Amino acid sequence: MKILQTPVRLFSTGGVESYVSNLSRELAEMGHDVRIVCADSAGQREMSGSFSIKTLWTAGMIANTNITPALPLTLLKEDFDIVHAHLPTPWSADWSAMTARLKGRPLVLTYHSDIMGRGLAGHVARAYNRTALWPLLKAADRIIVARSRFISHYLTGFQDKIETIPMGVNIEALRPLPGARIGDIFFLSVLDEFHDFKGLDVLLRSIKIVKRQLPQVRLVVGGSGTLLDRYRHIASAMGVADNVDFVGHISAGQLADYYNGCGLFVLPSTDPQRETFGIVLIEALACGRPVVATEIAGAADAIAEMGAGIIVKPDDDAALAKAIISILEDEDLASRMGRTGRRLAVERYSWKSVARRTERVYRELM
Repeated sequence: MKILQTPVRLFSTGGVESYVSNLSRELAEMGHDVRIVCADSAGQREMSGSFSIKTLWTAGMIANTNITPALPLTLLKEDFDIVHAHLPTPWSADWSAMTARLKGRPLVLTYHSDIMGRGLAGHVARAYNRTALWPLLKAADRIIVARSRFISHYLTGFQDKIETIPMGVNIEALRPLPGARIGDIFFLSVLDEFHDFKGLDVLLRSIKIVKRQLPQVRLVVGGSGTLLDRYRHIASAMGVADNVDFVGHISAGQLADYYNGCGLFVLPSTDPQRETFGIVLIEALACGRPVVATEIAGAADAIAEMGAGIIVKPDDDAALAKAIISILEDEDLASRMGRTGRRLAVERYSWKSVARRTERVYRELM
């Protein structure tokens, strides 16, 4: 099967980028011809060993979307059996829909999250949602979502097209490993306005509470972005600056060391319309780490059901602090949760499993 993937970009750190590259790799290893067309956002032009990548010059950005003038003609020239597009960044998805219609090919759309933003990005998002989003959803032959609990209101009326397939993790690269202790708590995200819903501000406030009982607690914050100084200021205002290490960007090759080097992973997401899934939670589980998350996370129900971590309400500093303390103070509990989490990641969230389920969707549309 010739599969065309059309994310806005690929060469950057983010959930959608990870989803596309890992899914494409697994599909290629299953024998499919996978090609990715995306923006040349990092100045790279390269070929993967298993799938091909064509990058396009970016004329500029509108909000968080790379504008690639050559995209329409490029897509028309591509030879494919099915096209797989992605939201929440438009442009590529819209041109993919038009191309699929012109060529009479099926369109699969993964709806990672709503299109939202602040300032200019907010105006663009609202205009898009009022005009172009509905035709795109109507054009899609199947819409994949990562979680069934919080389905966007924009998808109302398209329930018959929806297929729930979770995001996956590389369970071979991310696994329990011995190593030096880096900290007690690990948090990982891009630190910009497009990812402020990850809840780092909530976590920093909760650390103030945790510190009263565990004065030496260490929080390791991975990631960089335009809001870094803001978060440093919050840490200082909370009186926990000495308890927080902002370590900057963490490469894919370093992830396992950081996950394994901390006692637990915390993701206190605050917005169900913007949190796509919370793939970092599954990465932590794959490394045998217990997790604390809010009920917004895509894997929240599975984590609670299996006992791989603790789930709390969003924006609740006290509840978050209580959950963190309960795990840090009970090594047996943390160990049990860690073993359970690894089993959960292997059984439900391997990329091989995700790829097989996605392939089934493709074949149903052929």
